[in-house]
Amino acid sequence: MITVQNITLRFGGRTLFENVTFLINREDRIGLTGKNGAGKSTLLKILSGHTKGASGSLAMPKDCRIAILTQDIERKVKGTVVDEARTAFKEILEIQVKLKDIMHQLETRTDYESDAYMKLIEDMGDLQNHHNILDSENIEEEIERILKGLGFERKDFSKQMSELSGGWQMRVELAKILLQKPDLILLDEPTNHLDIESILWLESYLQEYDGAVILVSHDRAFLDAITNRTIEVTLGKIEDYRAPYSKYLELRKERRVQVENAYKNQQEQIKQIERNIDRFRAQATKASFAQSLIKQLDRMERIELEDEDNSKLNIKFPKAHPSGKLICDVKNVSKNYGQQQVIDGFSFKVEREDRIAFVGKNGMGKSTFAKILANDIDNYDGVVEWGHNVTKGYFAQNQEAELNNSKTVFETIDEEAVGDMRPAVRSLLGAFLFSGQDVDKKVSVLSGGERGRLAMCKLMLTANNFLILDEPTNHLDIKSKEVLKLALQNYEGTFIIVSHDREFLQGLTNKTYEFTNHGIKEFLGTVDEFLEKKKVDGFRQFEQDKNATGSEQKSIVIEKAVEKPKLDSKADNKLKEIEKKIEKLEAEIKKWEVKMATEDFIEKAKADPSLYELYDKLKSELTAAMTEWEILI
Repeated sequence: MITVQNITLRFGGRTLFENVTFLINREDRIGLTGKNGAGKSTLLKILSGHTKGASGSLAMPKDCRIAILTQDIERKVKGTVVDEARTAFKEILEIQVKLKDIMHQLETRTDYESDAYMKLIEDMGDLQNHHNILDSENIEEEIERILKGLGFERKDFSKQMSELSGGWQMRVELAKILLQKPDLILLDEPTNHLDIESILWLESYLQEYDGAVILVSHDRAFLDAITNRTIEVTLGKIEDYRAPYSKYLELRKERRVQVENAYKNQQEQIKQIERNIDRFRAQATKASFAQSLIKQLDRMERIELEDEDNSKLNIKFPKAHPSGKLICDVKNVSKNYGQQQVIDGFSFKVEREDRIAFVGKNGMGKSTFAKILANDIDNYDGVVEWGHNVTKGYFAQNQEAELNNSKTVFETIDEEAVGDMRPAVRSLLGAFLFSGQDVDKKVSVLSGGERGRLAMCKLMLTANNFLILDEPTNHLDIKSKEVLKLALQNYEGTFIIVSHDREFLQGLTNKTYEFTNHGIKEFLGTVDEFLEKKKVDGFRQFEQDKNATGSEQKSIVIEKAVEKPKLDSKADNKLKEIEKKIEKLEAEIKKWEVKMATEDFIEKAKADPSLYELYDKLKSELTAAMTEWEILI
């Protein structure tokens, strides 16, 4: 349990957080939400200790471990993938060195009765206990399981970190966090660089994780699959909802109505008081009454109402001349990079009004094939025949490189806008997270994510009847995605989308092509239907194997129980005594956890942090009792 108490952070004249207080329990799966710029990523960094300058406090049990995945990681230039993953076990390796040193001292020293010798025995016990808690068995197997879950193959383990793209290095950082098994995991947009299969694996892992999780994500389906609580950052404060993201949206709407009503009533009350002040201020006999009204107004706690953008920004792609029925006919296309065959003899047709999703693990050729269709690659085998009057619009993950660095953000979009779109330029820029002075920035100073958003914004103003979009939702927030998705739903042409974002693809496509090691497979149906089928096909055997393993383990336990000699009466009494002690300690710990959740305790703990040490002592006693119980049984 972690107590976040009165966190306040100011930048210049702006208050980002003011007296933010909440509890994080071990079983919490918290989705952190709020407007762009509200401070979600900053709050994660405060919790992890990466951002300094905030006042307030974080109270947590001794040895509580927190790990964070940020959007901006330092690129690794040395070592292999598996070497970097092993650094997650740095603490275990250090403990092993200390244990080896203590064992050597115990073997060579002869002062058996001295305080120093007894201290070594005590230290060894503490280190062994910590070693066991960190679950240091089967390190290599665990590294392989986590790396494979996040999309790496065994052949990738020996690759140098310097060879990996930023997205794959991000996966290694995520793997290290999962391998460390901290008490609290903080994740900032963890799905940005993951394919669908890796996202599904991460969902399953986090659902079963024995610790707390706080995450920021634009993937609504991911949030709903994991979270049981949503914290909204708004107006420098937080609103805490004990619900996953979709349910939070419903509850937030209800709360918004209540706050709006309270705000209106208060505004009427303020106006009435102000009218009375103006009325009585000039009258000598009523001057003191007017002063009391002024004081009443000053003491009033004003209800703040965050600006709500309820406007439906219905941006549409400009209407293009219609194409013929056939968009393109791909015949036996192959592409390799050196010895690596990425696409091998693939053929398919795209017809007018097809809405196609390319899905699959990274590195399987999705982006390469999109580039072939966009004429961004010309050295491939096979033929692509184009239909009548096809005009292509292409958004690539590096499409921002085509932007003019000398222009401002506003100039880039304003020169593309025609007709009805001209008055909506600023609204469109706002939807893609460019507001205020941001629109006057030169393209040359924009970050990679900002340039990507600007390139997508620009594409939405060009008239094409065939769109090829490669990961269009990376770096978009939920509202920006909604704008793009609505535009695509109303789009009258044909499109292909390369994406891992399930929520974005839902209700958008009618054909799915899965890129795998064994080729490209066509699925005539929506992404939801495809994923439903994949879950059955992909996990049924796994479940059968898992159940079989469970049965085998159960039979082994039974056999061992039969073989184990019966305890003598003295040992049996000792076992019962320890079991009673365990029950008593568990009851005490439960009482403490209830007490620690109260505001009264939080205030006392601020003045006397040793209160948490009493709780830690109980937990340590329980661990020792459990260890003794396991030995006896």
